[in-house]
Amino acid sequence: MEDKSLQQGAVITFAAYLLWGIFPIYWKFLEHVPAGEVLAHRIVWSLIFMIFLVLVTGNWRELIETVHELKKDKKKTIAIITASIVISINWFLFIFSVQHGHVLQASLGYYINPLISILLAVFVLKEKTTKGQVLSFILAGIGVLYLTLSYGVFPWISLLLAITFGFYGLIKKTLHLHAMYGLTIETLVVAPIALLYLLFVPSEGSFTFSPLFTSDNLLLIGAGGVTAIPLLLFAAGAKRIPLAMVGFLQYVAPTIMFFLGVFLYNETFTVHHMITFALIWAALIIYMASIYRDAPRRKRRKA
Repeated sequence: MEDKSLQQGAVITFAAYLLWGIFPIYWKFLEHVPAGEVLAHRIVWSLIFMIFLVLVTGNWRELIETVHELKKDKKKTIAIITASIVISINWFLFIFSVQHGHVLQASLGYYINPLISILLAVFVLKEKTTKGQVLSFILAGIGVLYLTLSYGVFPWISLLLAITFGFYGLIKKTLHLHAMYGLTIETLVVAPIALLYLLFVPSEGSFTFSPLFTSDNLLLIGAGGVTAIPLLLFAAGAKRIPLAMVGFLQYVAPTIMFFLGVFLYNETFTVHHMITFALIWAALIIYMASIYRDAPRRKRRKA
Protein backbone atom coordinates (compact mmCIF):
# COMPACT_ATOMS: atom_id res chain seq x y z
CA MET A 1 0.00 0.00 0.00
CA GLU A 2 2.83 2.38 0.91
CA ASP A 3 4.66 1.53 -2.34
CA LYS A 4 1.52 2.30 -4.34
CA SER A 5 1.09 5.63 -2.53
CA LEU A 6 4.75 6.44 -3.19
CA GLN A 7 4.41 5.64 -6.89
CA GLN A 8 1.24 7.71 -7.18
CA GLY A 9 2.91 10.59 -5.35
CA ALA A 10 5.94 10.46 -7.65
CA VAL A 11 3.75 10.45 -10.79
CA ILE A 12 1.53 13.29 -9.56
CA THR A 13 4.51 15.42 -8.47
CA PHE A 14 6.28 14.75 -11.77
CA ALA A 15 3.12 15.84 -13.62
CA ALA A 16 3.11 19.10 -11.65
CA TYR A 17 6.71 19.88 -12.58
CA LEU A 18 6.08 18.80 -16.18
CA LEU A 19 3.26 21.36 -16.44
CA TRP A 20 5.43 24.06 -14.85
CA GLY A 21 8.17 23.17 -17.32
CA ILE A 22 5.98 23.74 -20.38
CA PHE A 23 4.57 27.02 -19.00
CA PRO A 24 6.69 29.06 -21.45
CA ILE A 25 4.74 27.61 -24.38
CA TYR A 26 1.48 28.90 -22.91
CA TRP A 27 2.73 32.42 -22.17
CA LYS A 28 4.49 32.58 -25.55
CA PHE A 29 1.08 32.40 -27.24
CA LEU A 30 0.26 35.67 -25.43
CA GLU A 31 3.52 37.48 -26.17
CA HIS A 32 1.66 40.26 -28.03
CA VAL A 33 -0.34 41.06 -24.86
CA PRO A 34 1.60 43.29 -22.40
CA ALA A 35 3.01 41.29 -19.47
CA GLY A 36 1.19 43.49 -16.94
CA GLU A 37 -2.17 42.71 -18.53
CA VAL A 38 -1.41 39.00 -18.72
CA LEU A 39 -0.49 39.06 -15.02
CA ALA A 40 -3.67 40.93 -14.09
CA HIS A 41 -5.81 38.43 -16.00
CA ARG A 42 -3.87 35.54 -14.47
CA ILE A 43 -4.63 36.82 -10.96
CA VAL A 44 -8.33 37.48 -11.61
CA TRP A 45 -9.03 34.21 -13.44
CA SER A 46 -7.00 32.22 -10.89
CA LEU A 47 -9.21 33.64 -8.14
CA ILE A 48 -12.39 32.79 -10.09
CA PHE A 49 -11.11 29.27 -10.78
CA MET A 50 -10.18 28.72 -7.13
CA ILE A 51 -13.52 30.01 -5.81
CA PHE A 52 -15.30 27.68 -8.24
CA LEU A 53 -13.11 24.78 -7.06
CA VAL A 54 -13.75 25.56 -3.39
CA LEU A 55 -17.51 25.63 -4.02
CA VAL A 56 -17.50 22.40 -6.05
CA THR A 57 -15.46 20.52 -3.43
CA GLY A 58 -17.61 21.83 -0.59
CA ASN A 59 -14.70 23.45 1.24
CA TRP A 60 -16.18 26.96 1.48
CA ARG A 61 -16.59 26.83 5.26
CA GLU A 62 -12.97 25.72 5.76
CA LEU A 63 -11.80 28.62 3.56
CA ILE A 64 -13.78 31.14 5.64
CA GLU A 65 -12.35 29.66 8.84
CA THR A 66 -8.82 29.94 7.42
CA VAL A 67 -9.40 33.61 6.55
CA HIS A 68 -10.69 34.32 10.08
CA GLU A 69 -7.67 32.58 11.62
CA LEU A 70 -5.31 34.70 9.52
CA LYS A 71 -7.15 37.91 10.46
CA LYS A 72 -6.78 37.13 14.17
CA ASP A 73 -2.98 36.96 13.89
CA LYS A 74 -1.40 40.22 12.71
CA LYS A 75 1.90 38.54 11.78
CA LYS A 76 0.11 35.94 9.65
CA THR A 77 -1.98 38.65 7.99
CA ILE A 78 1.16 40.56 7.04
CA ALA A 79 2.77 37.30 5.91
CA ILE A 80 -0.07 36.32 3.54
CA ILE A 81 -0.20 39.85 2.07
CA THR A 82 3.57 39.77 1.55
CA ALA A 83 3.36 36.30 -0.01
CA SER A 84 0.66 37.55 -2.40
CA ILE A 85 2.80 40.47 -3.54
CA VAL A 86 5.99 38.41 -3.85
CA ILE A 87 4.38 35.64 -5.93
CA SER A 88 2.73 38.28 -8.16
CA ILE A 89 6.17 39.79 -8.83
CA ASN A 90 7.49 36.30 -9.58
CA TRP A 91 4.63 35.62 -12.00
CA PHE A 92 5.23 38.95 -13.77
CA LEU A 93 8.96 38.28 -14.12
CA PHE A 94 8.34 34.84 -15.58
CA ILE A 95 5.75 36.08 -18.09
CA PHE A 96 8.04 39.00 -19.01
CA SER A 97 11.06 36.72 -19.47
CA VAL A 98 9.15 34.36 -21.79
CA GLN A 99 7.63 37.18 -23.84
CA HIS A 100 11.01 38.88 -24.32
CA GLY A 101 13.02 35.79 -25.30
CA HIS A 102 14.64 35.03 -21.94
CA VAL A 103 13.43 31.47 -21.33
CA LEU A 104 17.03 30.40 -20.62
CA GLN A 105 17.29 33.06 -17.91
CA ALA A 106 14.05 31.76 -16.40
CA SER A 107 15.47 28.23 -16.50
CA LEU A 108 18.66 29.41 -14.79
CA GLY A 109 16.57 31.17 -12.14
CA TYR A 110 14.70 28.01 -11.19
CA TYR A 111 17.92 25.99 -11.13
CA ILE A 112 19.35 28.54 -8.67
CA ASN A 113 16.17 28.72 -6.58
CA PRO A 114 16.90 25.75 -4.23
CA LEU A 115 20.27 27.28 -3.37
CA ILE A 116 18.64 30.65 -2.65
CA SER A 117 16.09 28.87 -0.46
CA ILE A 118 18.86 27.31 1.62
CA LEU A 119 20.61 30.67 1.89
CA LEU A 120 17.40 32.24 3.19
CA ALA A 121 16.95 29.37 5.65
CA VAL A 122 20.47 29.98 6.97
CA PHE A 123 20.10 33.74 7.44
CA VAL A 124 16.41 33.93 8.39
CA LEU A 125 15.69 30.60 10.10
CA LYS A 126 19.27 30.20 11.40
CA GLU A 127 19.58 26.70 9.97
CA LYS A 128 23.04 25.14 9.74
CA THR A 129 24.74 24.43 6.42
CA THR A 130 26.87 21.48 5.38
CA LYS A 131 30.20 21.69 3.55
CA GLY A 132 28.47 20.42 0.41
CA GLN A 133 25.90 23.21 0.55
CA VAL A 134 28.61 25.85 1.03
CA LEU A 135 30.50 24.47 -1.97
CA SER A 136 27.30 24.50 -4.05
CA PHE A 137 26.76 28.19 -3.17
CA ILE A 138 30.31 29.02 -4.25
CA LEU A 139 29.97 27.20 -7.59
CA ALA A 140 26.61 28.83 -8.32
CA GLY A 141 28.04 32.25 -7.44
CA ILE A 142 30.99 31.67 -9.76
CA GLY A 143 28.57 30.67 -12.53
CA VAL A 144 26.51 33.87 -12.20
CA LEU A 145 29.67 36.01 -11.92
CA TYR A 146 31.18 34.35 -14.99
CA LEU A 147 28.08 35.03 -17.10
CA THR A 148 28.02 38.65 -15.90
CA LEU A 149 31.70 39.26 -16.72
CA SER A 150 31.48 37.42 -20.07
CA TYR A 151 28.57 39.50 -21.35
CA GLY A 152 28.75 42.58 -19.16
CA VAL A 153 25.07 42.01 -18.37
CA PHE A 154 23.90 40.88 -14.95
CA PRO A 155 21.34 37.99 -15.15
CA TRP A 156 18.82 39.97 -13.08
CA ILE A 157 15.80 38.01 -14.30
CA SER A 158 17.33 34.72 -13.13
CA LEU A 159 18.24 36.03 -9.69
CA LEU A 160 14.98 37.90 -9.13
CA LEU A 161 12.96 34.82 -10.09
CA ALA A 162 15.01 32.71 -7.68
CA ILE A 163 14.87 35.28 -4.86
CA THR A 164 11.13 36.01 -5.14
CA PHE A 165 10.22 32.32 -5.29
CA GLY A 166 12.64 31.62 -2.44
CA PHE A 167 11.03 34.28 -0.25
CA TYR A 168 7.58 33.02 -1.21
CA GLY A 169 8.50 29.50 -0.15
CA LEU A 170 9.96 30.80 3.11
CA ILE A 171 6.79 32.73 3.96
CA LYS A 172 4.52 29.79 3.06
CA LYS A 173 6.64 27.55 5.28
CA THR A 174 5.66 29.68 8.29
CA LEU A 175 1.95 29.83 7.39
CA HIS A 176 1.20 26.10 6.91
CA LEU A 177 -1.78 26.76 4.61
CA HIS A 178 -3.55 24.16 2.47
CA ALA A 179 -2.60 24.77 -1.18
CA MET A 180 -6.23 25.33 -2.21
CA TYR A 181 -6.91 27.93 0.47
CA GLY A 182 -3.48 29.51 0.13
CA LEU A 183 -3.80 30.26 -3.60
CA THR A 184 -7.41 31.45 -3.16
CA ILE A 185 -6.47 33.92 -0.42
CA GLU A 186 -3.30 35.09 -2.18
CA THR A 187 -5.15 35.89 -5.40
CA LEU A 188 -7.98 37.47 -3.39
CA VAL A 189 -5.49 39.87 -1.78
CA VAL A 190 -4.08 41.15 -5.09
CA ALA A 191 -7.25 40.80 -7.22
CA PRO A 192 -8.48 44.38 -6.48
CA ILE A 193 -5.17 45.78 -7.78
CA ALA A 194 -5.39 43.54 -10.86
CA LEU A 195 -8.96 44.66 -11.57
CA LEU A 196 -8.04 48.33 -11.18
CA TYR A 197 -5.14 47.79 -13.57
CA LEU A 198 -7.38 46.19 -16.19
CA LEU A 199 -9.97 48.97 -15.85
CA PHE A 200 -7.73 52.04 -15.84
CA VAL A 201 -4.11 51.37 -16.80
CA PRO A 202 -4.18 49.82 -20.32
CA SER A 203 -3.52 52.55 -22.84
CA GLU A 204 -3.35 52.90 -26.60
CA GLY A 205 -1.76 49.87 -28.19
CA SER A 206 -2.70 47.57 -25.31
CA PHE A 207 -4.70 44.40 -25.76
CA THR A 208 -8.43 44.79 -25.12
CA PHE A 209 -10.30 41.88 -23.56
CA SER A 210 -13.76 41.29 -25.03
CA PRO A 211 -16.63 38.86 -24.38
CA LEU A 212 -15.94 37.16 -27.71
CA PHE A 213 -14.50 33.63 -27.70
CA THR A 214 -11.22 34.53 -29.40
CA SER A 215 -8.08 32.45 -28.87
CA ASP A 216 -6.49 35.28 -26.85
CA ASN A 217 -9.50 35.59 -24.55
CA LEU A 218 -9.67 31.84 -24.01
CA LEU A 219 -5.95 31.73 -23.20
CA LEU A 220 -6.33 34.55 -20.68
CA ILE A 221 -9.32 32.85 -19.05
CA GLY A 222 -7.44 29.55 -19.06
CA ALA A 223 -4.58 31.17 -17.16
CA GLY A 224 -6.57 30.54 -13.99
CA GLY A 225 -6.63 26.78 -14.43
CA VAL A 226 -3.09 26.71 -15.79
CA THR A 227 -1.90 28.42 -12.61
CA ALA A 228 -3.91 26.35 -10.14
CA ILE A 229 -3.74 22.80 -11.52
CA PRO A 230 0.04 22.17 -11.19
CA LEU A 231 0.05 23.74 -7.72
CA LEU A 232 -2.76 21.46 -6.55
CA LEU A 233 -1.09 18.43 -8.16
CA PHE A 234 2.13 19.28 -6.35
CA ALA A 235 0.30 19.64 -3.03
CA ALA A 236 -1.35 16.24 -3.52
CA GLY A 237 1.79 14.44 -4.69
CA ALA A 238 4.56 15.95 -2.56
CA LYS A 239 3.03 14.80 0.73
CA ARG A 240 3.23 11.14 -0.43
CA ILE A 241 6.93 11.09 -1.29
CA PRO A 242 10.19 11.78 0.59
CA LEU A 243 11.51 15.34 0.61
CA ALA A 244 14.67 14.16 -1.17
CA MET A 245 12.55 12.91 -4.08
CA VAL A 246 10.75 16.27 -4.24
CA GLY A 247 14.18 17.91 -4.32
CA PHE A 248 15.18 15.75 -7.28
CA LEU A 249 11.94 16.19 -9.22
CA GLN A 250 12.00 19.99 -8.89
CA TYR A 251 14.72 20.12 -11.57
CA VAL A 252 12.33 18.66 -14.17
CA ALA A 253 10.74 22.09 -14.78
CA PRO A 254 13.90 24.17 -15.40
CA THR A 255 15.37 21.34 -17.50
CA ILE A 256 12.31 21.40 -19.79
CA MET A 257 12.56 25.21 -19.94
CA PHE A 258 16.24 24.89 -20.84
CA PHE A 259 15.49 22.63 -23.81
CA LEU A 260 12.58 24.85 -24.90
CA GLY A 261 14.80 27.93 -24.83
CA VAL A 262 17.62 26.30 -26.82
CA PHE A 263 15.77 24.08 -29.29
CA LEU A 264 12.23 25.48 -29.68
CA TYR A 265 12.83 29.21 -29.33
CA ASN A 266 16.44 29.22 -30.62
CA GLU A 267 17.69 31.55 -27.90
CA THR A 268 21.38 32.44 -27.90
CA PHE A 269 23.37 29.66 -26.25
CA THR A 270 27.13 30.14 -26.37
CA VAL A 271 30.12 28.50 -24.73
CA HIS A 272 29.78 31.08 -21.94
CA HIS A 273 26.21 29.94 -21.29
CA MET A 274 27.36 26.30 -21.34
CA ILE A 275 30.05 27.01 -18.74
CA THR A 276 27.57 28.90 -16.55
CA PHE A 277 24.98 26.12 -16.68
CA ALA A 278 27.69 23.49 -16.11
CA LEU A 279 28.75 25.29 -12.92
CA ILE A 280 25.13 25.53 -11.76
CA TRP A 281 24.50 21.85 -12.56
CA ALA A 282 27.68 20.87 -10.68
CA ALA A 283 26.47 22.95 -7.73
CA LEU A 284 23.10 21.17 -7.79
CA ILE A 285 24.70 17.70 -7.99
CA ILE A 286 26.78 18.52 -4.91
CA TYR A 287 23.70 19.95 -3.20
CA MET A 288 21.59 16.84 -3.90
CA ALA A 289 24.46 14.55 -2.85
CA SER A 290 24.70 16.38 0.47
CA ILE A 291 20.95 15.90 1.03
CA TYR A 292 21.10 12.15 0.39
CA ARG A 293 24.28 11.74 2.43
CA ASP A 294 22.88 13.59 5.44
CA ALA A 295 19.42 11.95 5.32
CA PRO A 296 20.36 8.94 7.56
CA ARG A 297 21.95 11.32 10.09
CA ARG A 298 18.78 13.43 10.26
CA LYS A 299 16.66 10.30 10.77
CA ARG A 300 18.88 9.20 13.68
CA ARG A 301 18.50 12.63 15.30
CA LYS A 302 14.71 12.45 15.04
CA ALA A 303 14.75 8.96 16.51
